[in-house]
Order: sequence, then structure tokens, then C-alpha cells
Amino acid sequence: MYYREWKPKKYLFEGKRGTQYSATSVANIVKRSASRAGILQKVSPHMLRHSFATHLLEDGVDLRYIQQLLGHKTTKTTEIYTHVASHQLKKIKNPLDSLYLDKR
Repeated sequence: MYYREWKPKKYLFEGKRGTQYSATSVANIVKRSASRAGILQKVSPHMLRHSFATHLLEDGVDLRYIQQLLGHKTTKTTEIYTHVASHQLKKIKNPLDSLYLDKR
């Protein structure tokens, strides 16, 4: 709905004259939105970026794709998200644990 109504030309979210929002403006929008949503925790645009990458990784998206989406030059930078998503590893079940072993 937003895209159809505002028809941005260069940036998805453009300022009044079609210019890029400043980092300060984006941070203020995120903080104001969090406040309106009743989120008491301190929120930043970087947290949204971090959450985006973590959710992609948890959903099985290849690390190289995430690297490109985030604009990282190397996968080393992107690999920090593998540590955040490590709790997902605990949910992986060993297929051998589900085998019925006849105890004779």
C-alpha cells in the first residue's frame, strides 16, 4: 500500500524531496515506532538489521545470500550471526536417537 501510494523513485523510504533519510531520522522513526508499539527495550535500526539476518539464518538461508543482502565484503563479517542462531542447533534431533534398537 505504501509503495503504491508514495511511488518512491530511488529509495524505498524517501524524504520529502526524494532524498535518502539521514541515519538520525531512521533511528528516530524506529524509536518512535517501538514506543508506540509498547516496546520498553531500547531499539535501534541496527537491531532490526541484526534480527533480519538472524531470522534468515534460522530459516535456512545460505550464509552467502545473507552476506550479499547485508552488503558484507566477506563471510567472516556475516558469520557473527551463526553464533546468535546457535540455540537453533540444540533443536536439531539426531536421527540415530529415533531408531528402534532391539535389545537382545
